[in-house]
Amino acid sequence: MMASNEYASAETPGSPQPGDLIEIFRPAYQHWALYLGDGYIINLTPIDEGQAAALSSAKSVFSRKAVVRMQLLKEVVGDDSYCVNNKYDDKYTPLPVCDIINRAQFLIGQEVSYDLLGNNCEHFVTLLRYGEGVSDQASRAIGAISFVTAAASAFSVLGMIQARSRQRPF
Repeated sequence: MMASNEYASAETPGSPQPGDLIEIFRPAYQHWALYLGDGYIINLTPIDEGQAAALSSAKSVFSRKAVVRMQLLKEVVGDDSYCVNNKYDDKYTPLPVCDIINRAQFLIGQEVSYDLLGNNCEHFVTLLRYGEGVSDQASRAIGAISFVTAAASAFSVLGMIQARSRQRPF
């Protein structure tokens, strides 16, 4: 069985188990899927892209709508690498595997809202596995946005203070 920190390519797919979270390492981001079994995963793909374009496109990160698709893991991974990453198991109790798979299969073909920060592919698969949608990726992005916003505000205040001090004669 593949440990949660081992990486694999499409040529050496390892042994994910039904209900496992699959983290796929794209050049600029991580894509998440849920392993169904027999080489298949369920994942979100942009609604306006075909399968081939969805595999490597960063456009998927910025889409507002997605469709739930069942696809072969090796086709989704392509030339990228992946690992089984059930990283939230210590914080959340996974649902029974049969419930995870049933919930996932019910959603195949459904169109869903997609939001990078509030409803992304990691939220989707963790909702299936744990009954709660969580995403470290989104939390990191929100933290970065908050930092940039706070820094911009601080520079703006500093600029106003400097402008006022230049206006005062000494």
